[in-house]
Amino acid sequence: MVRRILLGSQLRRLRESRGITREAAGYSIRASESKISRMELGRVSFKSRDVEDLLTLYGVMDEAERNALLSLAKEANLTGWWHSYSDVLPGWFQTYIGLEGAASLIRVYEVQFINGLLQTEAYAHAVVERGMKAAAAGKPGGTGKSGRGGRLNRADVDRRVALRLERQKLLVSERAPKFQCVLDEAALRRPYGDREVMRGQIQHLIDISERPNVTLQVMPFTFGGHAGESGAFTMLSFPESDLSDVVYLEQLTGALYLDKREEVAQYEGAMAELQQDCPNPADSRDLLRGLLQLT
Repeated sequence: MVRRILLGSQLRRLRESRGITREAAGYSIRASESKISRMELGRVSFKSRDVEDLLTLYGVMDEAERNALLSLAKEANLTGWWHSYSDVLPGWFQTYIGLEGAASLIRVYEVQFINGLLQTEAYAHAVVERGMKAAAAGKPGGTGKSGRGGRLNRADVDRRVALRLERQKLLVSERAPKFQCVLDEAALRRPYGDREVMRGQIQHLIDISERPNVTLQVMPFTFGGHAGESGAFTMLSFPESDLSDVVYLEQLTGALYLDKREEVAQYEGAMAELQQDCPNPADSRDLLRGLLQLT
């Protein structure tokens, strides 16, 4: 996904610098103007022949530059590891996993659940199983970060939990992103699973919050109203300067991806205010330890 966006943005810049219209570019590769638009937005796969023809049209003859862009096209078409979970993974969430895996900074605010990257296996099982029961009762549910939704059997539950655990490897990998999370106290006090499950989850939060790339803060009930009043959200930032920040908003049956500068700025401001108003990471760990004693 990220490689597609990068290649698309570079092709767009090359086209615009030569004063070539999308219609003319489409004609050169026997395609429509709308396909050029989708290519430049990174929403379709790339054929090497199409990229070669466009580079020729745009006057890119330097062999090193051409090879770099053609290599990027090949990488953009590689299948991500998560595609092996496509049987339990909706298309709109596959996009998120691709972006998550490429981010250098992940900022999240959660109010309903512990964030998926921080869930223990037992807690994740409890969340997914709760969604299965809700679906059996005819209630709607999503299938993304929370793990809710769908009429699931035991094998499906296990597959979704396995996917969650695979995603979590990102935080301990060599290229682990910075992960900043604000958890509303409601997410900590809302039980999923039995007492031991919740105790294990809170202890895991204490432990993982000690990692150098993880900043975990808790927004306590005692603070009252705060900047997260609109609900949970995730912000993804990337090392490539060509890529703008993305705000991810999960809904019951899909998700929104916001990248307009003015919209992203609103969420960035909300996140900064949440982090400022929360107890610092050390005090948040103390709050977690207090909850652990009460659980």
